[in-house]
Amino acid sequence: MEERNNKPIVKLISKPENMLKTVYTACRTCYSAQSPVEMYENDVDEEKMLKLIRNVVASGHHSTIEHIQVSFAISNVSRACTHQLVRHRLMSFSQKSQRYVQEKGQFDYIIPPTIDRNPELKEKFISFMGEISNKYQEFVDAGIPAEDARFVLPNAASSSLVASLNLRELIHLANLRLCTRAQYEIRCMVKDMCEALSKEEPWLKEYLVPKCEAIGFCDEHKSCGRKITKAELFEKAGVNC
Repeated sequence: MEERNNKPIVKLISKPENMLKTVYTACRTCYSAQSPVEMYENDVDEEKMLKLIRNVVASGHHSTIEHIQVSFAISNVSRACTHQLVRHRLMSFSQKSQRYVQEKGQFDYIIPPTIDRNPELKEKFISFMGEISNKYQEFVDAGIPAEDARFVLPNAASSSLVASLNLRELIHLANLRLCTRAQYEIRCMVKDMCEALSKEEPWLKEYLVPKCEAIGFCDEHKSCGRKITKAELFEKAGVNC
C-alpha cells in the first residue's frame, strides 16, 4: 500500500536579529525617561530583560510584543488545515493557488491518522483520491479552466504557503492550537512553528504553550484532564459559576 508523508513541513524563514532586546526596549520605553535608542544600545543582563518582559506581559501589556514579526514556509498540509489557519487574524498569507497551478497526474494529498491506521479504509481513501484526480484531469482535458476544475478537489489536497505574524498573534495561535482539543494536523503544524522559533529563541518556550499552561486551568467544555477545569477551580474557591 502507498506510503505517504502526512506530516507538515515547516521552516522559519525570517525573524528579527535581536528579538529579546527589541521586546525589552519596547517594554522599558513605557516606563523610562531614557530614549529607546539609548536603551537598545546599552548592554543589559539577559535575566534582567526577561524579568521585565515577564512582568509586562503578565500585566496584559501585550502591544510590546507586537513589534516582532516572523515568517514561516509551510508545505505538505491539507486544505482543511489551511482553511483553519487563515481564520486567524493579524496574519499574512501567500498560498499556492488552485486557480493558477494546474495539477499534473495524481495531486498530492494528506491522509488523516485515523484513516491511515486502518489498512482497509486507507486503501479506499487512496482509491478515491485517484478517482478524483482522474475526474479533475478529464475536466481539464475537456478545456475546463483549472480554476473551475478545482471544484472537485477535496479538503485532503495538499497545499503550501508562506505565513507571517507578529509575536503576540503567534502566542495566541499557540495557546489555541496546541490544545489537545485542536484538530491533529494544525496542532502538529503549530507545534513545528513554535519549535522552529524557540530553537533560535529559547526564552520564548514559556509563552508558546497551550492556553491551559498559560492561564493555569482548562476553559474548554470538554477537558483532556491535563489541568483542573474552570468549574473545578471555582468550586474549590467556593465561587458559583
